[in-house]
Amino acid sequence: MSGSADQPHPQLKDTPIGLPMSGIRSEFDSMGKMDVPASVYYGAQTARSLFHFSIGDDRMPKAVYHAYGVVKKACALVNEAAGRLPSWKAAAIVQAADETIAGKLDAHFPLYVWQTGSGTQSNMNVNEVISNRAIQLLGGELGSQTPVGPNDDVNMGQSSNDTFPTAMHVAAIKVIDDRLVPELEALAWLIEAKAKGWMAIVKAGRTHLEDATPLTVGQEWSGYAAQIRACIEEINNSRNGLYELAVGGTAVGTGLNAPKGFSVAVAKKIAELTGKPFVTAPNKFMAQGSLDAMVRAHAALRGVAVALMKIANDMRWLASGPRCGLGELKLPQNEPGSSIMPGKVNPTQCEAIVMIAIQVLGNDAGVAFAGSQGNFELNAMRPIIINSFLHSATILADGCAKFRTFSVKGTELDEKKIASYVANNLMLVTALSPVIGYQNAAHIAEKADAEGLTLREAALASGHVDEKTFDEVVNPRAMVGEGVGGA
Repeated sequence: MSGSADQPHPQLKDTPIGLPMSGIRSEFDSMGKMDVPASVYYGAQTARSLFHFSIGDDRMPKAVYHAYGVVKKACALVNEAAGRLPSWKAAAIVQAADETIAGKLDAHFPLYVWQTGSGTQSNMNVNEVISNRAIQLLGGELGSQTPVGPNDDVNMGQSSNDTFPTAMHVAAIKVIDDRLVPELEALAWLIEAKAKGWMAIVKAGRTHLEDATPLTVGQEWSGYAAQIRACIEEINNSRNGLYELAVGGTAVGTGLNAPKGFSVAVAKKIAELTGKPFVTAPNKFMAQGSLDAMVRAHAALRGVAVALMKIANDMRWLASGPRCGLGELKLPQNEPGSSIMPGKVNPTQCEAIVMIAIQVLGNDAGVAFAGSQGNFELNAMRPIIINSFLHSATILADGCAKFRTFSVKGTELDEKKIASYVANNLMLVTALSPVIGYQNAAHIAEKADAEGLTLREAALASGHVDEKTFDEVVNPRAMVGEGVGGA
């Protein structure tokens, strides 16, 4: 076994991160030697990937490597505790893994998204970087794979097939918890505050883009907040599948070359390192042959996109104008809106949210399609799924922050315009239906529209209702029900 516990204990050196800025270094893998720049920590397999897969400008997200650092650290600690990895070697691996987690080695993870579908090359990129950094910390020669080897030591008891989906789950949980959900919570809270403040302001409702019975501005906005709250709940539910980790299944889910209990111990260690309730996946064949948990989690992101698109579209339509649109809302004026029309200001934050939502919906189609492409014991579409997931979650989080700060927060009402729409709303006639019947009420609305009359004028002219009854029944304030629930 590589590195027995009775090996000598080299001291870790206080060697700062850094390599020569010029020259080349020889590295090797099972296929032979490869020259790499002397300024990088990665080795031969990373260099081969860069040569064969320099496709576009899409690089594997650094969040994947940070999560991989957690996985490698956990595995090293478990292997050390079981006596499979000497403490001095584990210490070097752990320090290099910590530097990976902290983003200090980001420059050494250059691989493209479009690579082997299992993520093997990114796994080896991590193994090589941690190996060479550990060698440097132990005073060895970079590229020698001694005394810390990328495969035998850093990758001990592991396979790309089980560690890459594990890193995917760790990265997904982190972006959800650290970025997306907090921003959604903040946006929901602000919209709820707006709704509470506007609960007494009656406005015209609209269905099918046509006039409808009244509600309050607060009730309308409470619906927006409820949409976001429901999305948060779905995201929280999607975490359950992401907490299950494939690590320990090795190549095909059987756990070959991983010691007994390795999967449980590593999952427990990852939970300890992250403070999240990660557990070993109860069925490694599902965990490695499919990416269903990621597909379901991205579906929750799709739900966020759908809700935000509705809210942003409502706001920009309600703010349309200032003279020739609906003009109920007054959005903050953040920047000039036209290079040719002086004084024009546009609902740019709303437009950005709509574009973000469109991108997320597109990402979701790709994630779902990729998720359907598992073959036998492996789904080899992993890079596109984690890239899409992290992209979606990140732009949703950032978009929510900007939308909240530069649009929702400063949104005001044009109460005069809102009141004028209520006064001219022919659908107030709906309150007369129980009194004079649907058909008679419909004819009153039709007459008012055709002849340019007010609803009151048309109602009194019909002979079906007197002034006192009309004024008692057709009362917009009484039509909105009580509180958020409505009638």
